[in-house]
Amino acid sequence: MLRRALVLCLSLCLIPLAGATWAEPAPQPQPVLRYCDYPVYPPISWSDGSQVRGLAPTVVRQVLGDLGYQVQVVVLGNWKRCLLDAAAGRVDVVLAYSTGQRQQDLLFSRVPVLREEVALFVNRRNLPSFTNLQDLTAYRGGLLFGESYGQDFDREVVQHGNIEWVSSSQQNFGKLIRQRIDFIPHERRTGQLFIEQLPGAQDIIALPQAVSVDYLRLAVSRHSPLAPRMAEIDTQLQRQVDSGAIQRWLAQSQDGYRAMLKAQVEGRP
Repeated sequence: MLRRALVLCLSLCLIPLAGATWAEPAPQPQPVLRYCDYPVYPPISWSDGSQVRGLAPTVVRQVLGDLGYQVQVVVLGNWKRCLLDAAAGRVDVVLAYSTGQRQQDLLFSRVPVLREEVALFVNRRNLPSFTNLQDLTAYRGGLLFGESYGQDFDREVVQHGNIEWVSSSQQNFGKLIRQRIDFIPHERRTGQLFIEQLPGAQDIIALPQAVSVDYLRLAVSRHSPLAPRMAEIDTQLQRQVDSGAIQRWLAQSQDGYRAMLKAQVEGRP
């Protein structure tokens, strides 16, 4: 009798131990990083009215997701605010061109996300005479707050005080349509896509010569916990480039943006 009681007692004591052996630890939530975007650069980034879409947010989510992070997309009033918040550490990541000034506050990926050619968009009814950057000092140009197209452009054009700064591409191209400005430096792919269905833009063209060629890169705030992981970011970016994912996402974004514009023209939701 005593023996049976002892066996029963031992069995009951082992039940919780067996349960503890099979229990799986609760998954730890992924840390969240803040990515700042100003979605007015289709197909790089644009808004469908409810979310930010395009190549840039897709790349950021994929690369940071592979490193174990969640991404919170932050949209501010203009591109300059994104850069200021990244410099101060209020956001962790942006996609941008690398300049000497920006390198003081941001770490740039060695592997570029995309090669971009900057073209000069003009109104064919008032063509500027342009062979080099110095020629542009005789004309008025338009840029978005925070934009930079390289040190040469900033030195030869921006510092001459003939640039008007605005918050949106629609406002900028609207001024060019009305001939209130003479030129807009803009990434060629983005500019062409933007004016395809812009009312009144039939006279807006891109000059064939490039103002500059630059590379869009993933940039991390020096204050971010992501800063020590730049080598891993480069590895992930290179994998996406080699697999063809970057070009595939770019094509998908172009198709999505055109489909949105077509739906708007047709009055579909």
